Amino acid sequence: MRIEAHTFWTVIACAVALAPACVSAEEGFDTEHIFGFMIGTDVGNPGEREFQSQTTGRFGKGGGAYRALAQEVEVEVVPLPNFRIELGATASLHDITGVPDIDDRRQFNFQGASLDLRYRLLDRERAPFGLTIATELHGDRIDETSGAKGRMYGTDFTLAFDRELVPNFVIGALNLVYQPEWARVEVAGTSEKSSTIGAAFAALARVRPNVLLGGEMRYFRQYEGIGLGEFAGQALFVGPTAYFQLSEKSRLTLSWNMQAWGRAAGSGGNLDLVNFERHQARLVFGVNF
Repeated sequence: MRIEAHTFWTVIACAVALAPACVSAEEGFDTEHIFGFMIGTDVGNPGEREFQSQTTGRFGKGGGAYRALAQEVEVEVVPLPNFRIELGATASLHDITGVPDIDDRRQFNFQGASLDLRYRLLDRERAPFGLTIATELHGDRIDETSGAKGRMYGTDFTLAFDRELVPNFVIGALNLVYQPEWARVEVAGTSEKSSTIGAAFAALARVRPNVLLGGEMRYFRQYEGIGLGEFAGQALFVGPTAYFQLSEKSRLTLSWNMQAWGRAAGSGGNLDLVNFERHQARLVFGVNF
């Protein structure tokens, strides 16, 4: 854990030092892409188009070696004021050895596709805070945790709030999420339903005109069944986030979270490594076109 944290901060320090100083910041913030695992309330201006590459890594389970990488490519368009559409496709890499209740697996596969819709209800420049509702629909042929083949469908509902805590210097955001999922594993032929609720908070400060640094804190509770049935486990993730405006049309976001506390149902441990991972990291690169 110390090595991974040291590596992350080394990357951040190098990126800050090398970031172009010529990029001038706009007044206020554009929160559409500045967070790693969360979302802001901004959705872009009508007519905007963006390409985005998002790499997510999840590492560490209760035993053995667990590594899972997901590479998603996305195209975003803003056809109407306050409304954004995003289409995405994901490929995944799993390297799993000796993890309890998960088959050993080393594979690379096309995972699935997603549709993300966002509508901004309140603009924080005209209201006390920004408010956006987001719905992401995804269908997968590979389970993101175990890598097993099957049919997986889910929806992520997010209620996002944000507000400038210090004008043009510090931005804060709150996300409330509900994630029902349905899965049928191909080999076992079994069906499972689950749901997750959570709350996340982030704060970022402008340390240079083109650089924001801060952190995110996310808490999740997972249940069996899509209606929040039997409790399965809970986890609290914390970690740093950095955003770099590379040029007028390109950007980069880096985020790393570790599970600081958690508990699986029926367990007396202080982490839930059954339903969640020990570490999660994300790198997002985007460009307007």
